[in-house]
Amino acid sequence: MNAFHDKSLYIDIKSNNFEEGVQLARILSALPKQQQDLLTVGGGDKPIDAVRQHLPQMRVISKSIIENCVLRYAAVGWSGYVPVACRHIELLLPDQVAPWLWGWPNRFLDRMEANDTRVVLEKGNGTEEFSSGFDSPEDLKRLPPGYTGGIWTNRIDQVAPVFHHH
Repeated sequence: MNAFHDKSLYIDIKSNNFEEGVQLARILSALPKQQQDLLTVGGGDKPIDAVRQHLPQMRVISKSIIENCVLRYAAVGWSGYVPVACRHIELLLPDQVAPWLWGWPNRFLDRMEANDTRVVLEKGNGTEEFSSGFDSPEDLKRLPPGYTGGIWTNRIDQVAPVFHHH
């Protein structure tokens, strides 16, 4: 945290233990607000609930948060309304689900940005046990033209060179 205090970071709680979320929230609460604003905390629903209770301003992501946002937005997104469930979160969105959302990609991304939500696209339909990343230059061809959101990758060494050429 000290070495990358001015960079956006994702902290992944590898358990579903409420108390681990409480402990992490205590540590993060000691950080300056500008550093907290750069962080996203993800993990199981229980520790993320604990982080949210102790640090309601912290950007978070969990399976239930994603499901809540996507289902609510799918129901009302046509109206332009962005549900509270979709505000100030990080949204890991499967690329096979994204086209079903109102305004995908540009209008949807604009709406999420206006509500302080970061959209990160993952490869697949969301049923995989672990996040499936855009891990090869070939995978990147699945992105919508002009896509400006984030992408999930497990192979930055393979995909970063593609972005340096554009």
